[in-house]
Amino acid sequence: MLYITRRERFSAAHRMFNPNFTDEENLRVFGPCSNPNWHGHNYILEVVVAGTPNPETGFVIDIHSLKKIIRENIIYKVDHKNLNLDTDFMKGILPSAENIAVAIWNQLADKITAGKLYSVKLYETENNYFEYKGE
Repeated sequence: MLYITRRERFSAAHRMFNPNFTDEENLRVFGPCSNPNWHGHNYILEVVVAGTPNPETGFVIDIHSLKKIIRENIIYKVDHKNLNLDTDFMKGILPSAENIAVAIWNQLADKITAGKLYSVKLYETENNYFEYKGE
């Protein structure tokens, strides 16, 4: 099995809050990430595709095709956007990094037809990353 990784970057704002919580509960649970004026991150996204190379091309997936799939389905929808308000696939989802990674997986899984989506890794900070490998 061979694993191909494509890395992309995007900047986005979000607010961590549960509308069922009081302001005090949101602050206790989410800390400064529940700031009503939002906060942002410079995310790094890694998408990993697994498979065996096609004997005619030597590719598991054409890396240019993978780049196009990621940019059209994720990056153009999230870069310099508010994940709570502007991103269709995040509507109604609490935008924790864990939930963002799952939502990205859900956007990409059926669009990658060469190889198989193996994982989505989302770096929220230099020290924190979140990886999802499907259900």
